[in-house]
Amino acid sequence: MLTVFTPVYNRRKLLKRVYESLLCQTDRDFVWLIVDDGSSDGTGEQVHEWMGEKRISIRYIYQENGGKMRAHNTGVKNCETELFVCLDSDDFFAEDAVASVKRLWKAKGSETYAGIIAHKGESRERVLYGQEFPKVETSTLRALYKGGFAGETTLVFRTDILKQFLFPEIPGEKYVPEDFIYDKIDSRYIMLVLPEILTVCEIVSQGYTDQAPKLRRENPMGWYLYYEQRAQLEEMSVLKIKYISHLIRFSGELGKSIWNLPLSKGLILLGIPGAVLLRMAGKM
Repeated sequence: MLTVFTPVYNRRKLLKRVYESLLCQTDRDFVWLIVDDGSSDGTGEQVHEWMGEKRISIRYIYQENGGKMRAHNTGVKNCETELFVCLDSDDFFAEDAVASVKRLWKAKGSETYAGIIAHKGESRERVLYGQEFPKVETSTLRALYKGGFAGETTLVFRTDILKQFLFPEIPGEKYVPEDFIYDKIDSRYIMLVLPEILTVCEIVSQGYTDQAPKLRRENPMGWYLYYEQRAQLEEMSVLKIKYISHLIRFSGELGKSIWNLPLSKGLILLGIPGAVLLRMAGKM
């Protein structure tokens, strides 16, 4: 039923903790799919050693370095199970994570739902940032955040849906914000909400959060697409103007005319002052 997907790039030492957490699962009927995005630290040798142990089902795919989004697309395309969950090399699973996902999906899963939203924790007992979900059984991801939730989530998706919504692979760029795809899924599906900690998260140096300014500089088209979509989806608010300002800023970086944006001229004019301030501050 479930593929646990881990994209990895030179994280051999961290990967051992992921492996050990999967060995501790109360339900070990799953596939661990590792997409190695061009590691040079012996990751492949370590994974093949684990495969030889035959303690859990492991698939390993190596590809030239292309960034997490390309690794994600490779994982989705090669997934053969009904459900797909990303477990980053920074994180590890609680012992009952697989069992909890399968139990809920067997009880309530249907074509109505894109998958399951569950918690990330700073430990097995405490939700990350202390942020609990509102008391709902189903929701879209954006609706949770609109309702006041401010934590982080573990997202389990139906594989057939992810195959319809692959990340754009932009020449010369390696990153597109994950919400670009999640927003598209939200527009068509809702999710089951599971108020349990499935993933224990550790933010490490040189992770994607730590590299945010660098990611924005090096992937302007990916961020342009994200802000273009958010600027159109968001209802009229200060946040919408903020998205438009960032969109205009990235339009300038890409040499695009702001008057060709899929927005009214009035909205573009509202976003220009913010874009000017971003440029003056040297921010993207």
